[in-house]
Amino acid sequence: MHKNIGKLKRTAEEYAVLTVASLIMVVGIYAFKFPNNFSFGGVSGIAIVLSAVVPASPGSINFIINMALLVFGYLFLGKEFGTRTVYVSVLMSAGLKAAELWFPMEHALTEQPVLELIYAIVLPAFSSAILFNIGASGGGTDIIAMILKKHTVLNIGTALFVVDLIIVISSCMVFDAQTGLFSLCGLLAKSLVVDNVIESINRCKYFTIICSEPEPICDFITHELKRSATVYHAEGAYEHSPKTVIITIMKRSQAVELRNFIRKNQPTAFIAITNSSEIIGKGFRGFN
Repeated sequence: MHKNIGKLKRTAEEYAVLTVASLIMVVGIYAFKFPNNFSFGGVSGIAIVLSAVVPASPGSINFIINMALLVFGYLFLGKEFGTRTVYVSVLMSAGLKAAELWFPMEHALTEQPVLELIYAIVLPAFSSAILFNIGASGGGTDIIAMILKKHTVLNIGTALFVVDLIIVISSCMVFDAQTGLFSLCGLLAKSLVVDNVIESINRCKYFTIICSEPEPICDFITHELKRSATVYHAEGAYEHSPKTVIITIMKRSQAVELRNFIRKNQPTAFIAITNSSEIIGKGFRGFN
């Protein structure tokens, strides 16, 4: 019973995160990419370019392409096609179409294209980083990547980059050189922002604590912070006095609490704190 409740709670929290990330993506695309014709890759980039040559809005084209890709995903991937990808793809497509109907935009929010480019990069990239971090994707060209990975031996990263580059080049021809150059900057910056956001989300603090009285520190770690630690005995090189070394890893907010506790209760303890961008193990990534 408790396991089922816990599972339902985790699922609800997961889909709440998916929903928020999808809405952030919708805002970034609709409010900043669409009005400025920033077409740096993905289905939204294709939709922006096509909307300039066919009588349909970017939101409508985005919806049609995403729904078609979902069908292809089911046909070529079957059970491997995740429900989270379907949920995010449908929510984003419907959100963009709803935004066009409820909040029509005839021009950009500001007269500062560089400022708008920053938001057009950061918001979708931040959203993508959240989705990637919990094992989901935004659909669209990610579905193509999944199909290529299963059925071909192509270098997927290179293939998708080439597709994105073709979209950017198309924007130069359909719109103007300035729009194309802005789109190229967006394409180059997008992956960097995604990588940095993921690293920031996953960043943990690695503690190496050398002390003489380990019990209070270990009790605080296990009972107050609900973490664990590894303890082993050592000897000081200068005075040859017995020491205890405590190694523990935790999130940044907990790290502040532990550091303050040690400084207050054992000011003579030696603490080395380093950053770690990825931890795999129980209580972190890779384990439930």
